[in-house]
Amino acid sequence: MTCPIPGTEGPDYTARLNRLGEARWKRLFDVQAPYRWNLRRLRLGRTLDVGCGVGRNLAHLGADAVGVDHNPTSVGQARERGLTAYTVEEFHASPQAEPGGFDSVLAAHLVEHLSEADARDVIGGYLPYLRAGGRAVFITPQERGYASDATHVRFVDFDRATALADDLGLRPVRCYSFPFPRIAGRWFTYNEFVTVCEKQ
Repeated sequence: MTCPIPGTEGPDYTARLNRLGEARWKRLFDVQAPYRWNLRRLRLGRTLDVGCGVGRNLAHLGADAVGVDHNPTSVGQARERGLTAYTVEEFHASPQAEPGGFDSVLAAHLVEHLSEADARDVIGGYLPYLRAGGRAVFITPQERGYASDATHVRFVDFDRATALADDLGLRPVRCYSFPFPRIAGRWFTYNEFVTVCEKQ
């Protein structure tokens, strides 16, 4: 990420992520199971998780996955979990920043925090690390999820996600609502738009 996202760069946002992820009801039920399954069924291969936060998705992507985030507190917590994560500056200076070195780039719950121009700049800055024919996956919240976070700045549905893909020279190959049909997004906080694209 080349630009900080207001409200998400400090320890307080990391604490918010932890508080949401560790809610008692989420610990009683394996609420991450369907999302874990969804990521794994995409068969993303070696993945660069852009905006990895504390590593919730990164933990489901395989041992060779790499996360990057502009929040150093979140990166530190991901590392404490045994995950490979870097701040933006660390990543670009690391041996992991190899052109074409990743099969996929994942941007989960990232682009809704960015203006259209910033989303192009941020995602575009990581595409050189994606191999030709590799995939970029955008996961964004639907209506109820979008309204749940004051740091969201732009509602990114399938149309806006595919427009971003077009701007970046990516080819959209699949769009679907998960885990429930699209209409559930009006009431269910965790219903998501999933847009899968291919680097040409």
